[in-house]
Amino acid sequence: MKRRISTFALAFATSVIAFAAQAAEVKNIVIVHGALADGSSWRKATEILEKRGFNVTIVQQPITSLADDIAATNRVLDLQDGPTLLVGHSYGGMVITEAGHSPHVAGLVYVAAFQPDKGESLLSLASSKPAGGMNIRETKDGKYLYIDPAAFPGDFAADLPKDEARFLARSQVFAAKEAFSAKVGNPAWHTRKSWSIVATEDRSINPELERDMARRAGSDITEIKASHAVFASQPEKVADVIERAARQAGK
Repeated sequence: MKRRISTFALAFATSVIAFAAQAAEVKNIVIVHGALADGSSWRKATEILEKRGFNVTIVQQPITSLADDIAATNRVLDLQDGPTLLVGHSYGGMVITEAGHSPHVAGLVYVAAFQPDKGESLLSLASSKPAGGMNIRETKDGKYLYIDPAAFPGDFAADLPKDEARFLARSQVFAAKEAFSAKVGNPAWHTRKSWSIVATEDRSINPELERDMARRAGSDITEIKASHAVFASQPEKVADVIERAARQAGK
């Protein structure tokens, strides 16, 4: 009898601890940038969130393959002390959909991002509803993709000051074609709370595709009138969504 009681007590204590961890306040935010722009472009939003009391870390993934980028994200997640909100922009949405299975992750935020279901790739999603900007180019070796620098401001960052948009064009991170064609496994949004920002003036991802993916996932949706670079052109509004998600994920 005593053994049964102690076993029950242990099971009860374990469940209480698990519930407490799930309901703990979320103070950590890990951001996965998209393809073609590195994490430094998230500086404004990061500074806003840090002033609001969050601990923000940005993953600088190599974009050499989806597997490499998931591994890079998991390395950063393993450094977090406590529950974490995982944020992904554009291609970063592909990454967080799988990296979101980490036990550190309390919720997912998709910012003008791909939000795939099992077996989907970035290319299959993008081709289902083509975007307004069609200026993707291949490198000479045929292995990497980039946006024509002349078209970059209009396609990626039309609402940023011209000098900032031109700098992003010059500093863009080329993406491996392999990363764009990789299919995801079981999506973390099936078991994690999720939030989605739709950039209504996006020319890199069709805004209607962003809406469709978010609705399918049952995400909490916020629409912001902005370009694909919504995180840079509207950092306050993006920070507001991330903060709200962190508060709700901790309940």
